[in-house]
Amino acid sequence: MASNLNTIHNQLRKEVAAATRILVAEGILDYSGHVATRLPGGETFLIQTGLDSRAELSPERLLVVDYEGNVVEGEGKVPAELALHLEVLKARPDVESVLHCHMELAIAFTMMKGVQLGLMRARAVRWESGIPTHPDPSHIKEQEQGAALAKTLGPHHAVLMRGHGLTLVAESVPALLVDAVHFEENAKAYIQVLQSGAEPLPLTEEELVQINKHEMRDFHVGKLWNYYVRKGVAEGVVPADWGMMG
Repeated sequence: MASNLNTIHNQLRKEVAAATRILVAEGILDYSGHVATRLPGGETFLIQTGLDSRAELSPERLLVVDYEGNVVEGEGKVPAELALHLEVLKARPDVESVLHCHMELAIAFTMMKGVQLGLMRARAVRWESGIPTHPDPSHIKEQEQGAALAKTLGPHHAVLMRGHGLTLVAESVPALLVDAVHFEENAKAYIQVLQSGAEPLPLTEEELVQINKHEMRDFHVGKLWNYYVRKGVAEGVVPADWGMMG
């Protein structure tokens, strides 16, 4: 049993480190932002330190943190916005993984009067329940701030943060990476339509029903995770000796 848990823990560490490096390579993460994911047992989660470079993050450098915010394994200080991850994970037992980033296109949609990010691309069906905007533009450092953000997120899978960034939630680290890629694709499509001077035509409810009818999320997540991991290995972003490629 202990051996199986160690295998799962090691795999999750590699997934978080690989996803973080890939998100940096794709321009979604930079010097700030972080990925967190639950560990089996429901008492702790993985997150990087506040100071380690996202571009060079290694599995062994990740911290194991409990839901009181205590570091129970690892060396280094937690990120300044630990409360964001803590409160979202506590409020959403259906969520396994959380990404906080400062995606420029996401921020842009919190700074345009009368413009709401619509669902343009087929994969944006992921956010058909809504993409709320949290009004607090500051760093989410305090428990009260994290709880407020989690309340704004509610049952949704994404929340914009006024003048600040974006938080995404998903059922796994690979799914989180895929959602981040598609969120940026969708935001880019909306911006491109606005820049052309045309009126955006978001997907209709009928079209979203049609997309959901043929959705194969597990297959799609596996396909894109494989693509980005292999791309990362080929470009030297993800070390080949992590054994991430299937």
